[in-house]
Amino acid sequence: MTWLDVPPDTGFGLANLPFGIFSNRLVPGPGGRVGAAVAGRVLDMAAVADDLRLPSRDLFAEPALNRFLAAGPTVWRETRERLAGWLTRPAHRAVVEPHLVPLGEVALHLPFAVADYVDFFASRNHAENVGRIFRPGGAPLHANWLHLPVGYHGRSASVVVSGTPVTRPSGQRKEPGDQEPVFGPSVRLDFEAEVGFVVGVPSAHGEPVPLAEFPERVFGACLVNDWSARDIQSFETVPLGPFLAKAFATSVSPWVVPLDALSGARVAPPARDPVPLPYLRDDADPWGLDLSLTVRINGCLVSEPPFATMYWTPAQMLAHLTSGGAPVRTGDLYASGTVSGPGRGQLGCLLELTRNGAEPLDLADGTRRAFLEDGDEVVISATAPGPAGELISFGEVRGRVIPSPAPAS
Repeated sequence: MTWLDVPPDTGFGLANLPFGIFSNRLVPGPGGRVGAAVAGRVLDMAAVADDLRLPSRDLFAEPALNRFLAAGPTVWRETRERLAGWLTRPAHRAVVEPHLVPLGEVALHLPFAVADYVDFFASRNHAENVGRIFRPGGAPLHANWLHLPVGYHGRSASVVVSGTPVTRPSGQRKEPGDQEPVFGPSVRLDFEAEVGFVVGVPSAHGEPVPLAEFPERVFGACLVNDWSARDIQSFETVPLGPFLAKAFATSVSPWVVPLDALSGARVAPPARDPVPLPYLRDDADPWGLDLSLTVRINGCLVSEPPFATMYWTPAQMLAHLTSGGAPVRTGDLYASGTVSGPGRGQLGCLLELTRNGAEPLDLADGTRRAFLEDGDEVVISATAPGPAGELISFGEVRGRVIPSPAPAS
């Protein structure tokens, strides 16, 4: 029970308690600070800790979650327990209630300072669909895909918080039949519905992180939209993979859901054939997650990708990322790659939904889309089951496409 009014379907009840960075629009003062989302409100963690004279106050009077993330799993769990106690024990109400700020009165900021960003390609459905589109008649998967989580190193400086406008990128593109490439705004701009994982505890250079350490290193998960310029991507990808086609913007949701809130969402991943090598073998403790994503363009539902179908899990991604000795740092973000299920209504990007533009998508508002147009707003949301059947919400990551700047005269 709680003294706070928490609707049963909020998604932000006591089973969730995600963390982010906020500032109060109505109260002048310094920049952002740590907050926890609770039923349409944001709890100012530093203010409560200050009133209660707790030593953890310094962890929360920060414009990014990084110091809290680096404190490690014991502090993460103690903080969640203390937070739940504040919201359930009537003795704390007089101290806590004045520091609950209505969500409509706050600005939400990038939740953590991004150290590095890696994007994976972990959905077999997505990988096979893309292979069939670009290699018709050939093998849908490259030879390495079933043996390791394929990924690429992205641009951490381009990671932006939900709500940040996304400028249509320009670059070199070469259409079939063209003799030479041209430079200009992308005409095949796409979204990618993904889930990201945020590292808290760093690892040492040269020391791989085993699968079992995943929940001791990774604090939680957020939503990711890995915007992609497909025409730029197709020309630049060979031989080293994506570069400028994905470097212009990657949007993340403002709330990071702790792994502890996802204990009720853990499921076994799909069967793997061939069996992974020992450092990726997770039969004893798999970290598949039953997350339900939803994608809307201009308010129109276009897809509902299921994360439970992902072939490679976030624990395997971390193990592979560090297997050669590369370290992870506090604030590292790694994303799943596009989440796509087996059904047509479960595909996580327009490349798949429209067969690379060949079959435009009819939206409920009467418009059609092969790829994104200027002014389009993409909103990705997600939920998960809680440990006692509660709804766990990730909130949303949204972004509106704005035109490329006019070329200099």
